[in-house]
Amino acid sequence: MNIAALISGGVDSSVAVHNLKEMGYEPTLFYIKIGMEDEEGNVQCTTEDDIYITSFIAKKYGLKMEIVTLQNEYWDNVVAYTIESVKRGLTPNPDMMCNKLIKFGCFEEKWGKNFDKIATGHYATTTVLNDKVFLSTAKDHVKDQTYFLGQINYMQLSKLMFPIGDLLKKEVRKIATHAKLPSATRKDSQGICFLGKIHYNDFIRRYLGVKKGKIVDFESGKILGEHDGYWFHTIGQRKGLGLSGGPWFVVKKNVEENILFVSNGYDPATQYGNVVNLAGFQFITENIWGDFEQVEVKFKIRHTPDFTLGKLTRIGDVYRLETTEKIQGIASGQFGVVYDNDAKLCLGSGMII
Repeated sequence: MNIAALISGGVDSSVAVHNLKEMGYEPTLFYIKIGMEDEEGNVQCTTEDDIYITSFIAKKYGLKMEIVTLQNEYWDNVVAYTIESVKRGLTPNPDMMCNKLIKFGCFEEKWGKNFDKIATGHYATTTVLNDKVFLSTAKDHVKDQTYFLGQINYMQLSKLMFPIGDLLKKEVRKIATHAKLPSATRKDSQGICFLGKIHYNDFIRRYLGVKKGKIVDFESGKILGEHDGYWFHTIGQRKGLGLSGGPWFVVKKNVEENILFVSNGYDPATQYGNVVNLAGFQFITENIWGDFEQVEVKFKIRHTPDFTLGKLTRIGDVYRLETTEKIQGIASGQFGVVYDNDAKLCLGSGMII
């Protein structure tokens, strides 16, 4: 089998390659450069360290390696989407778009089409039911990354391999240590790759600027302070408001008037909801319930180890999730990812409206 393995320099993709070799495969390794560099060279990933490690892995296992660039495609698809979403007052998810449009989109179109399978270091698995492939959760429920894969389509999924999906993170570290891989003790990457060492707010300020607005107590209507622009804040945010007498949570935004509404306390009722409406919902493989009115599901509205139990109802073009549990920080623009009632199959997703 002809396999392309996407490798980042982290321990997960390194062990994915190790496991593929243990399974008897000879994958071709691909390092995708996506970090954006402006005129001053400010916006970039830790490319040099990554390439050193991936080159070491390729040499250690006697594998071919290619460094490919998708920087322009990443800008046009993921960075532009992020900026536009924030400008509209939404909460974007660049990681989901990167998987959908870059790793399994542009890469597939340019290089992946020459391979039978594409392997990654994601914590996820696949399950075959009635001759169809379903995305399913990883053994390590804390590290499970199916939420970030919730926007991929069936053609993409059917070509994917997840060589570490049946391992716990500590097992991956152990394998890397035993195999003397240079990424064995490397910390997991955090944040959005294209930002490199640039702070997220500095990046947003560069493209959307500063526009002073009011911070208002949602309950009393009292003006508490001011902010530099609603685009620097998201629903459920607690830190970075600069208000005394907290904690304060962002519970609502008025985009037209550039107003942030906040509530006070460690557990204000206004930061919770129990209804999530999803637009543009798509099943990854297929609708397993047929023509349903309402079904019991598990779901997530952000990357977290925990699932929420609820009911899924279709109302016209909108899929509605309802739960008796309190959900914190329901933010428009984020994605709701739906799982079966056993939280084993990741079935599809839609954007929260």
